[in-house]
Amino acid sequence: MEKTELPKPENKPESSLGKDIKSKLSGFSTWVFGITKFILGIFLLPFVYTATVAFLNELNTIDLGLQHYFWAGVITLVIIHLLVWEPQPVYAKGHKILEVVFSFFQPLVKVAPYLLPIYTIVLFCLYLLLSLIIKSPDLLDYFIFFLGFSVSLHLVFSAKTLRSKKSDFLKGNYIFGFSLVYLLNLGIICFFFSLIFDKFSFVNFSNQAYEFAKDIFKAVFSQLFVVSK
Repeated sequence: MEKTELPKPENKPESSLGKDIKSKLSGFSTWVFGITKFILGIFLLPFVYTATVAFLNELNTIDLGLQHYFWAGVITLVIIHLLVWEPQPVYAKGHKILEVVFSFFQPLVKVAPYLLPIYTIVLFCLYLLLSLIIKSPDLLDYFIFFLGFSVSLHLVFSAKTLRSKKSDFLKGNYIFGFSLVYLLNLGIICFFFSLIFDKFSFVNFSNQAYEFAKDIFKAVFSQLFVVSK
């Protein structure tokens, strides 16, 4: 009488239940992280506004002609970007330079290229070096122009890169990320200007931005939690 062989049990991969749990936990953590970044981004928006106002106030302390050079650099970048050529490769090269510079510390490799305007920093260092040799006032005019151009380049393409990120829940990554990039870049410009111009004060810029933001938050909270008599 022949014996009937029972089929051998197959080695099953990880249970589908375990995969489902991991998938749900991953989705939940992404959702929580997206909500958190969205809230932080909304919290930063008043600082974006107040820092801009404080910067414009301090910018008025420098020579009007130099202000025009700065805004000419900003407008030139916008015109080139919209009507002539999209300088994405220039931004990408600066991105790669910072990745190499911060390759020793992996977390910085991911965020530094977005946060730091590499061309603006290089221009400032180059200006300090050339100002020791070249005494022409035209040097400062060119520097201010290209500073406005370079920081606009960084902000435009950082915003574009952050906006194109997929799975950006509630656009929290874009709102929070670009607000942070904008504030840091504005702070860097103000710091550079404070080193060049006697009347431009980085301390005044910081204090004004903080005080204006404090007034906004105070007004909002007083409206939200006002106690009716």
